[in-house]
Amino acid sequence: MKLLNVKRLLLLTTIILGSSLLQAQEKKMYQMYEVHEDQVKPSMVAQYEKTAKMFADKMREHNITDGGYLTVMTDDFRYMFVNPIDSLGQAAPGMQELWEKMGADAFGEMMTGFDPCYDRHGNYVIVMDKELTYMPEGISQNPEGENYRKFYYIYYSPQNSTAVRDAMKDIKDLFAKKGSKSYYRVYRSGYGTMDSYYMVAVAAKDAMTAAQNAAENDKLLGQEAEPIFSKLMNVTLKMEEKSGSVRPDLSYTASNNN
Repeated sequence: MKLLNVKRLLLLTTIILGSSLLQAQEKKMYQMYEVHEDQVKPSMVAQYEKTAKMFADKMREHNITDGGYLTVMTDDFRYMFVNPIDSLGQAAPGMQELWEKMGADAFGEMMTGFDPCYDRHGNYVIVMDKELTYMPEGISQNPEGENYRKFYYIYYSPQNSTAVRDAMKDIKDLFAKKGSKSYYRVYRSGYGTMDSYYMVAVAAKDAMTAAQNAAENDKLLGQEAEPIFSKLMNVTLKMEEKSGSVRPDLSYTASNNN
């Protein structure tokens, strides 16, 4: 009986340790981000940015210890507030703390500045896939001095998820083989998104630099790239390309991350 109990204990310990190891490995491979997206009316951009700047300034003024976020604006007036989370329950960190420190009335008055600026907004989750990301010198969501962004959205049917991922692995392998300097991060759609997609984010100093880098990279990859990219296109429903920029003035770094 004692031997049986010992075996059961060892089995349980193995399962627990194995589960913990798997979770740790997944955390190393993936990072979740909550995104709050506002689709701003062109005529209301000035008021929207004034309110967003006030919000970021209040976060700094009250030294909010949680809830740091990166703000990205696209050329079609989408503003995305992106913050890393460890679980879905961690969504919108820092809001409660700011509300308490400002007071309900002042906080509410500030937030009403956003209301007339958009008709569509919402929250969703994206996940950085570090296995597909190509940044051999170390992964950074916001490379220094490179606030310009190109975003490539690759939509696919869920039944082709494995084929799409395999094709993107092949692309990363090609970049590594050629020693490409065109680094990129890969995010996949998560909770709250209706479509299945990967989003590839490419950083550069400005639009001209981004175009030059792309042309040089195409030349570097050469004809070897054609069949590899065709493999991805064959299992892609559609692609979208968007331009934008990181907005440090509308972003906030939490004090506990300084």
